[in-house]
Amino acid sequence: MAQRSTRREFIRDLGIGAASLPFILNLPSLGFANQAKRKQRLVILFSPNGVVPSTFWPDDAGESFTFKESMAPLEAFRKQTLILRGVCDKVRGDGDSHMRGIGCLLTGTELFPGNIQGGSDTPAGWSSGISIDQEIKNHLQKTPDSRTRFGSLEFGVMVPDRADTWTRMVYTGPNKPVTPIDDPYQMFAKLYGQMKDRESLKSILDALGDDLGKVRSVVSAEDRHLLEEHATFVREMENELKSSKNEDLGHAVPELEPGVKEENDEIPRISKMQIDLMVNSFASDFARVATLQYTNSVGGAKMRWLKVDEGHHELSHEPDSNTSAQEKLTRINTWYCEQLVYLAKRLADTPEPGGQGSLLDNTLIVWTNELGKGNSHTLDNIPFVLVGNGLDFRMGRSLQYKKVPHNRLLMALAHGMGHRIDKFGNPNFCNDGVLHDLT
Repeated sequence: MAQRSTRREFIRDLGIGAASLPFILNLPSLGFANQAKRKQRLVILFSPNGVVPSTFWPDDAGESFTFKESMAPLEAFRKQTLILRGVCDKVRGDGDSHMRGIGCLLTGTELFPGNIQGGSDTPAGWSSGISIDQEIKNHLQKTPDSRTRFGSLEFGVMVPDRADTWTRMVYTGPNKPVTPIDDPYQMFAKLYGQMKDRESLKSILDALGDDLGKVRSVVSAEDRHLLEEHATFVREMENELKSSKNEDLGHAVPELEPGVKEENDEIPRISKMQIDLMVNSFASDFARVATLQYTNSVGGAKMRWLKVDEGHHELSHEPDSNTSAQEKLTRINTWYCEQLVYLAKRLADTPEPGGQGSLLDNTLIVWTNELGKGNSHTLDNIPFVLVGNGLDFRMGRSLQYKKVPHNRLLMALAHGMGHRIDKFGNPNFCNDGVLHDLT
């Protein structure tokens, strides 16, 4: 396929609008995208309030394990899954377990003293260190062949408007939390251009459809397939816009009961939209690191679509003897697992642009939590479920460790992404090096 000498020449000759460039300029056959080395990606997916151990953890270690109910949806990705039991958050200090659970989850270091009160525990503030996703992003952005437009993207689903230690897990440095974007339209605006309202977004989508048609004739068959994926995505966004307008509902918007965020019952829809946006951002090589945060530590979503009317956090405090609560919590964690599987399937179904295999072959998803178990508030056995082949770990196994610090796993993630650090977070938890038996 003939290569244009400059981007400006290509844009001028075909009459491509600026809004279309993020979709187009990373197509391999145009010669503008950097294809020097394999692209590796890391996704951290967070869900809150611990798990029900008896319905979550496999009984057996090794390759011959059986998925329990909470992880049963992963059966289709058994060979791409690695389950880590016995990885513990050993960071102590100020703050309650929920606060330290999320604030230290990706930073591996203590919270600063502060004025956020958690139960009877000592008040605390923000984390005192950078999070591993941002550490890896900074490493990638320093290297020309792995530098991307955004470096990292922080997605959310129904994250509270308030900013406190319970609501933030990503940190660019000490005392520097990052607010995830939980509005898909705002994320779309970040990725594909600045829009003031949904009408301007609609006009950009119209222009995109025309521009994608212009490019089809000058790219390879593989890139035409990728463009079809982009065009389908644009059409789906248009449909979302049409169906989300109040005037299309045919009735007045009902009032919600006090204390329930307007987005609560839209969580499944928002989850799908955010995952679709993430996958398309990877296909366009906007970033190679992303986080997806569902609600927050002590998240109180009411998952009525699962026939669960109580808040998630409220349920998580119920004793093990409350079998109804345990069944509902299992249902909730199964739903979160289904979101993980949807993300994995979307990645698996998307060819790696200009490379080998699929996006999932080059991406590792880490599903985790701030607690090991909700009603005990333990920071032992923090769930870490890994899916995908992006870091070349040996997948298809369930491993059982003996209370190893999660700092060692964070270091292993960095090593897998080519960043050979010898400590991360609190160095006292890094003495034994990276977590063993992953490769």
